[in-house]
Amino acid sequence: MRSETVLTNARVVTADAEFDGTVVLHDGRITEVAAGRSHIASAIDLEGDYLLPGLVELHTDNMEKHFAPRPGVKWPSVSAVMAHDTQISAAGITTVYDSLALGDVHGNSDRVQNRERMIEAVCVAADRQMTRAEHRIHLRCEISADDAVEAVDKWIDLPLVGLVSINDHTPGQRQFLDPEKLKQYYKGKHAMTDDQFEEFAIRVTELHHRNAARHRGEIVSRAHARALPIASHDDATEAHVKEAVANGMTIAEFPTTREAAQASRDAGLAVLVGAPNLVLGGSHSGNIAAIDLVRAGHAEILSSDYVPASLMESVFKLPAAGVGISLPQAVRLASLNPAKAVGLGDRGEIAADRRADLVRVRAVDGAAVVRAVWREGDRVV
Repeated sequence: MRSETVLTNARVVTADAEFDGTVVLHDGRITEVAAGRSHIASAIDLEGDYLLPGLVELHTDNMEKHFAPRPGVKWPSVSAVMAHDTQISAAGITTVYDSLALGDVHGNSDRVQNRERMIEAVCVAADRQMTRAEHRIHLRCEISADDAVEAVDKWIDLPLVGLVSINDHTPGQRQFLDPEKLKQYYKGKHAMTDDQFEEFAIRVTELHHRNAARHRGEIVSRAHARALPIASHDDATEAHVKEAVANGMTIAEFPTTREAAQASRDAGLAVLVGAPNLVLGGSHSGNIAAIDLVRAGHAEILSSDYVPASLMESVFKLPAAGVGISLPQAVRLASLNPAKAVGLGDRGEIAADRRADLVRVRAVDGAAVVRAVWREGDRVV
């Protein structure tokens, strides 16, 4: 049995309030949450810092850059997972769904070449309890890829798989509403000439027409058969949302328009928006700004996407943004709401009998500084 841990003199942030108080941990769970300061000699004085629940991340491809830190470099697999985990845990994230792409519109890219190594390494690190955060797997299914269903069949029954999303990054389909922004992005990121971009667009559009509809149906069916939550991705229109609802999806990742976000919320889908979008003040793709969706009440979940530290930064930026969001509400966007969306009822808030996943944060000149992290009562950062 683990000894009792008492955290006191903290600015405790629960699901609906913040107050100066004390949180008691025992055997990996929260056993007591109370206002006021503990006078037990062994209590840990948090010096007035904020105490938040551990953040829950549903969609991050941050791990990819550790497997391929430079063009042509394949970093050792478990080492790459550990480097990614260090960034995740230091950002106050205690539960992370590593989003691994099963297919890519660019063909045999680094993410495709490394996907088996990434999945195997995450499973090894989790099995050997090598990570600070709890890692699960989010299968990002690129439905235009020829081998999309084959890849899903290979990995969907892994115990760590907890989320499936349907992706279609065919140029002109969803992510980029402005054709010129689309061309600029692909030419800049992949060093394409105009002619190369046109050839690329033709090729992947043919793949879309050949595969997308059939693969969507087959993958959705497989996810439902295993009771896995399913997310749509980059919905832009009401028609996209209707298709998501018809497919039984429950999460809407990164809707690109206000129309799609509102339709998703009206249909009962949990709308996920990007924390980098919030930090930067807008979308790099020229789509709807996440702050506008938060202001309108259309956003329910925050995701760090490609910058782990952006999640905590957004949590502390929102209350000062003038959009009617309190700190407890902002914290819910990054903890309780995502936990509920994937069926994790044991975490995401500071309350009795929840997992003792906690983060100590100090606000310094507007910056959120993570000073300590506990996962199931054990300090990991």
